[in-house]
Amino acid sequence: MTSKIRIVVLILALIAGSLSFAHLQALAEAAGQSGWKAWAYPVSVDLLLVCVLHRLRADRSVAAWFWFLIALVASLGANIATAGVLDLEHVPAWLRILVAGWPALAFLGGTLLAHQPATPEVEPDPALPAVVDHPEVPEPAPEIAEPEPVPALPAPVPLPQAAAPAVPPALVDHARKVATEHRTRTGTDIDTATLRARLGIPEDLAGAIVAQLA
Repeated sequence: MTSKIRIVVLILALIAGSLSFAHLQALAEAAGQSGWKAWAYPVSVDLLLVCVLHRLRADRSVAAWFWFLIALVASLGANIATAGVLDLEHVPAWLRILVAGWPALAFLGGTLLAHQPATPEVEPDPALPAVVDHPEVPEPAPEIAEPEPVPALPAPVPLPQAAAPAVPPALVDHARKVATEHRTRTGTDIDTATLRARLGIPEDLAGAIVAQLA
């Protein structure tokens, strides 16, 4: 807060306090209090309000708020009553009773606020182990089990080859003649398909004969 703002707030507080003081003093006089007693009423209201505000800064208990409302109602009520709401020439009896009983009420409130113990600060019990905040350590990631090696498949068992068909010697001789004639005519050895077509025999038999002719 700058110095200029503090000066403005101080001036405002003086003006508001003076007006409130005058209203309380006027109400006390209208209620039958004269002389120094009428001047003491505003002081008691303002002092109780100051005590309550000081108490609220240290302890916002229910009792402190209760006496704050009492002091606030007393101050606001006096300001409103002197604004023409009540006929100060004929003050009602209930207002005279309130004004007369105010000193005892203010004294009671001030005494209770002064002797009310503040809320004790909770201190750690030395018998209990101190709680030390440790930084949270992240949990280790679960280990992923390595997959077991898949057993190698057994090597395929070779199928037994079919035994070569038996070739009659006469057929071999005939086939050799056909192969010789084919070589003479084409200049190349006879193949299995040609020999099979010439002799009219199965393919496996033709293959066996070609193998023997080679």
